[in-house]
Amino acid sequence: MVIIGDVSFPQESANDVGKRFLELPPVPEFMTLIGPFVKGKKDGIHAIEIYELDKSKVGEGVEYVSNRCVKYFGIPGYVYEVNTYLEATEALNMIGLG
Repeated sequence: MVIIGDVSFPQESANDVGKRFLELPPVPEFMTLIGPFVKGKKDGIHAIEIYELDKSKVGEGVEYVSNRCVKYFGIPGYVYEVNTYLEATEALNMIGLG
């Protein structure tokens, strides 16, 4: 299972975002962080972080990722979204096809 943190912010906020990123606590041992991956867009900057974890830890994982995003509150134009995704085999098991 993965949790994806999806964030956007204007270019003018990049320094503030970068400074807060450097202050974040380490990722818990039950998760693996892939990224972050960053790209410029015509309306600002878009970044994603992918966290791999066992589905038994999804509650703790969503709480960690959400709290991580909250650290950026107050930065003008900062917007985030946190989503969970199942692996295809996990989804198939849920509908009895696994």
